[in-house]
Amino acid sequence: MAENDDRIRLKVMGLSYSQIQTGAYALILAQVGGPYRIPVVIGAAEAQSIAIKMESIIPPRPMTHDIFVSFAHAFGVKLVEVFIYRFEDGIFSSEMTFSDGERTITIDSRTSDAIAIAMRTGAPIFTTPEILDETGFEMEIKEEGDSDEDSGLEPMDEDGIREPKLENYAIEELEKTLQKLIDNEEYEEAARVAEILKRKRDESQP
Repeated sequence: MAENDDRIRLKVMGLSYSQIQTGAYALILAQVGGPYRIPVVIGAAEAQSIAIKMESIIPPRPMTHDIFVSFAHAFGVKLVEVFIYRFEDGIFSSEMTFSDGERTITIDSRTSDAIAIAMRTGAPIFTTPEILDETGFEMEIKEEGDSDEDSGLEPMDEDGIREPKLENYAIEELEKTLQKLIDNEEYEEAARVAEILKRKRDESQP
């Protein structure tokens, strides 16, 4: 288990549709006690598993992550923590640290699986300040009584899923979103993204 005092603790904030990858979802992780959010692109199956836990739904038959947790508990193995330790080529790499009280081992894992299991065990999730700086976007912390307009998320849709506001996306994410919209011939939305992108580029100039 890594002993880095400067690691950043994260919590699961919610799910949104990925604006970058068709058929995928963005898992939004929030900095505990801070304004930064990290979007992690995950598949539909992993999104379903995470959503079920978020909504405290008990499926008629246990899902894969439920079976893993039951198996570990049956043999006295505890998930100590999840550590998102690297971001490279658009992919987050994570490791899970387990202990049976005598031995402690760390194994590599897909970030989506690690978080789905952490949610079922209450294990903490950490990342590095470098990853937060590279991938995070800043969002004002919503106070009680604030509207969705001020929350940094788009209004909730009919499926109960919120989109991060485009204004909170980094320039690189906006560029990818713009290209995808152009490829899909969604020119009206592309124009809106292009306007936001231009404003962000202008603001980043010294």
